[in-house]
Amino acid sequence: MSSPDPQFRAMNDDEDRPEHGDSAQGVRQPRNPAARGPVIAVTGAASGVGAALVSRLAASDEVKQVVAIDERRGDCAAAQWHILDVRDPAIAEKLRGADVVVHLALDLDLETDPAARTAYNVRGTQTVLTAAAAAGVHRVVLCTSAMVYGALPDNDIPLSEDSELRATAEATGVGDLLEIERLGRRAPRAHPGLNVTVIRPAVLVGGTDTALTRYFESPRLLVVAGSRPTWQFCHVEDLVSALEYAALEKVEGELAVGCEGWLEQEEVEELSGIRRMELPSAVALGAAARLHRIGLTPSPAGDLAYTMHPWVVSVSGLHAAGWRPRWTNEEVLAELLQEVSGRHTVAGRRLGRRDAATAAGAAGATVALLGAAAAVRLARKRRGI
Repeated sequence: MSSPDPQFRAMNDDEDRPEHGDSAQGVRQPRNPAARGPVIAVTGAASGVGAALVSRLAASDEVKQVVAIDERRGDCAAAQWHILDVRDPAIAEKLRGADVVVHLALDLDLETDPAARTAYNVRGTQTVLTAAAAAGVHRVVLCTSAMVYGALPDNDIPLSEDSELRATAEATGVGDLLEIERLGRRAPRAHPGLNVTVIRPAVLVGGTDTALTRYFESPRLLVVAGSRPTWQFCHVEDLVSALEYAALEKVEGELAVGCEGWLEQEEVEELSGIRRMELPSAVALGAAARLHRIGLTPSPAGDLAYTMHPWVVSVSGLHAAGWRPRWTNEEVLAELLQEVSGRHTVAGRRLGRRDAATAAGAAGATVALLGAAAAVRLARKRRGI
């Protein structure tokens, strides 16, 4: 999913206009001139999941044309590019002629200011849904996360796709995702004829940086006493193939995507070779809340719930349509561990090399946590709290 540029970028009409001839700017020439597949527009198309989806759709004989929208041009020369911010109402004109829009222009970066992130995500989704309806698009595909179900001790294992969404806005970006889903449910009522499909991936791995992937950058895996963590992953490649299914209208509704089954915490520790550090719930949650409040960590305490309680999901909707994941949980975990090798994170905060040397010791995680707690007490003392 593409993150916005730091500043709002206005549409550049010159970049938006394809050149004549066989240029890198060019519109894709279908291999089969008689193709009757859909025209599919993708927002957030220049990087991440969006870029991978654009490339996949552009190579498909089932797709007539790909329209790519982002604040900068991506690498896929086979797509028709429009350079603008998804909050710009001018996007409606760029969507004219599209059959389906896959909206992937979301900012879920841990380091983004939360208020700015929410403003971008919510306003962008509102604009895309309204613009799609105005342009005559008949389907919008939204991508959120299985985190919207909430991580709770009484969750079914696995959760069915039609389970109640019981998440709260206390974890990174989850409030935005819940609002995006609310907008998606309202859109067909406000715009008759517009259908909305929602794809909810499990823990996403493959060039991603989230509070959940950073969990595996720690020298010890924090386990809250009395909790029962379960892990279900989703490789970016599998998410892209699920989004392709949705874009080609092979599935509809609200669908989860991820690997088959799940891993218990003990299996994760055995496969990763990383030992656990177990803390009482009050200590772990209290420290996480205080560290985030004074700005020492990017992750709010709500992120911890997703490492404490189950939130694995059934992927029966995609299965019924013939989709299958290519990756297993074990394979995705191995890829994640390779990706994060050499990074050092404690309490969601990346450490520099000097700090990492301390954290790498046998009691490094404990020392770091106690040091962070001491920093909290010092900050509170200075403020006279």
